[in-house]
Parts: sequence; C-alpha cells; structure tokens
Amino acid sequence: MFDLPALEAAARLVHAVFPPTPQYAWPLLAARTGAEVWVKHENHTPTGAFKVRGGLTYFERLARERPGVPGVVSATRGNHGQSLAFAGARAGVPVTIVVPQGNSVEKNAAMRAFGARLVEHGEDFDAARVEAMRLAEAEGLEFAPSFAPDLVLGVATYALELFRHVASLGPPLDALYVPIGLGSGICGCIMARDLLGLSTEIIGVQSTEADAYARSFAAGRVVTVPSANTRADGMATRIPDPAALDMIRRGAARIVTVTDAEVAEAIRAYWQDTHNLAEGAGAAPLAALLQERDRMAGKRVAVILCGGNIDLALFRNWVLGA
Repeated sequence: MFDLPALEAAARLVHAVFPPTPQYAWPLLAARTGAEVWVKHENHTPTGAFKVRGGLTYFERLARERPGVPGVVSATRGNHGQSLAFAGARAGVPVTIVVPQGNSVEKNAAMRAFGARLVEHGEDFDAARVEAMRLAEAEGLEFAPSFAPDLVLGVATYALELFRHVASLGPPLDALYVPIGLGSGICGCIMARDLLGLSTEIIGVQSTEADAYARSFAAGRVVTVPSANTRADGMATRIPDPAALDMIRRGAARIVTVTDAEVAEAIRAYWQDTHNLAEGAGAAPLAALLQERDRMAGKRVAVILCGGNIDLALFRNWVLGA
C-alpha cells in the first residue's frame, strides 16, 4: 500500500499541524493487568481522536490530484467526520457529513463546529453511508470512504510514533491491541509494523454486539451482521470492507470481542489509573487486554486509546450507572 519513506513523509505532514501524541507506560495499568502497558494517547489530537491524521493525508492528495472538487461528502458516527471537517476547513473544501439518526449529540456538535454541513439519515452507519454516496452523485461531490489507502497512510503515523518510541527505550512491543471500526487503524498498525521489520503481535478488538470482522476473520470471507447495537459507537459496523479484511487476515494474530460491560470497566480503569477519558472504542483495547491478562502477564504490551469523544450523558448512564 505504501513504503517507509511515504509513511515518514506522511508523519511530517501530520506533525506540521500537531505534534506526535504521547505514549506512556502507566504503572497502575501494569498493576491491574500484570503486563507493562503502554498507552498511545490518540485522545490528545486536535479532534480528540486518531482519524484526523487520515483526514490530513486525504486532503493533501485531493489538493494534488483533484484541486477543483466542489466539496467532499462522507458518512460517520463522529471521529471520521470531525477529521474531514477539520482537514477540509484547512484546505478550503466544503465538507458534508451524513450521520445516523440518534448519533452522538456532542460529536454532531463538534463536526458542525469544525465547519461541516451535517445530515442525519438512517438507523446506523451503513445506512448513512448509502445516503452519503447518493448525495455524492446528486450534488457532484467527492465521496470520502471510511477506509482508503490515504486514510491508512495517515493513521499509520501514530503506529510509527509508538513503535519507534518504545523501541528506543528497550525491547520492542510483544503485542498491540487495536479497535476495529472499518479497519483503517489496525491496517495502519500492520503496515507500520511490517515496514519496521518488527514481530509485534497485532490483535484486533471488536464489540460482541458488532462483530462482523471477528466473524469474517474466522470464516476467511466477508460476513455481515444484521445489527451493530453497541454503545461503543466507533466499532458499530455491520459490513466489513473487503480490502481491510484481507489485510487484517494476513497481518493480525487474532480478534478479541468485548462486551459493553467490559468496555465500561475499561473506561473506568482509564479514569482511575491515568485520569484520561476514553470513548467506547478507545477503551476497547484495554478491555481486551484485561480479558487476556493471564496470556499477557509479564509481556510488553500497548493499547491504542484511539479517542476520548464520549457524550457526558452516555458516560453517566453507561459508565457510572448514574
């Protein structure tokens, strides 16, 4: 998909907008899991999530190859939309985002604040994606998918930062847990690992209520699921992307599924042990590590805190039970 010089060039592009996000080995998480736990803090980007990296690389290519497009349209549950809105505003390109009905109120507000036109349509992400493609055709807009080489290249820059930093301080990582929505994050991690010649196990994480990739990984082909009824909205995908699935099947060790209750426990653990707020998908890798703590005891492990954009009402209801 890309080589190491291209990945390093993408990192320079991203770092011209914001610095590398931190990665810390948190001692209380080590005590909780029995492993040395590094957290990659993608909740510290300008949009509060990792997707902004892909938005920047996407619009850089668009400016080079199709500078006259009247606008971009895409579908999202929130973080991809914030990414495109943020990067589109910097590039001077109007952005339309389609979200499902009942989407996160706070993520919707953030997308509008970054300059996006917001359209609410359908009952889930996949229905919103169909409407976004219809709008692209009807209004002559560029459709921005949630999984594409530009996006994988951009988000792989966080894996490059993580792998190089940890390796500079000792042995490379034994394992890395990454949440799967449509697949750009885990595919970026697989690419960065392979380009750096590392042997780190990469472990995907999905919700038990939206486990299309886990089922597809096991079956060796695309398997869709009828619903994605999880509170971890960043993982609420029913239909896997075939290209993403192919890369995941070739490069991931396994996919772990976690319940919403396990994710809520991980969100609480992040707050107690690091005083960082995680959204559902952001906490899912820690939930998977907690599930596999016996398997990972004594190992050097990283988890991606991919975003911190959780609504206050959802946090109170789901995580605190208030």
